[in-house]
Amino acid sequence: MQSLFWLVWLAVVVVIVAGMWKMFEKAGKPGWACLVPIYNAFVILQIAGKPAWWFLLFLIPVVNLVVAIIVMIEIARRFGKGPGFGLGLAFLGFIFFPILGFGSAQYSAG
Repeated sequence: MQSLFWLVWLAVVVVIVAGMWKMFEKAGKPGWACLVPIYNAFVILQIAGKPAWWFLLFLIPVVNLVVAIIVMIEIARRFGKGPGFGLGLAFLGFIFFPILGFGSAQYSAG
């Protein structure tokens, strides 16, 4: 039973990483950046069009939740999606990142 859990967990992680990788590439960033801790947060901020100093806001408890929601809504907007999709990215990323990465949505910097 325990090995089944780890197998499912590994499959979910692979799907999330693949979705984020594709999303990064659609935004003109290197896909491998999604694998590097801390650096991936800076790249996500670039994709969302937010300044790098916002990374410091990710280090403040409770504030980081609000900032993450704002950033994900902005990423959704830049891919032509609405705020509901952004909330999906923030709270159900394992579903919404693959949809964004493998779907037809295209990145628009403005």
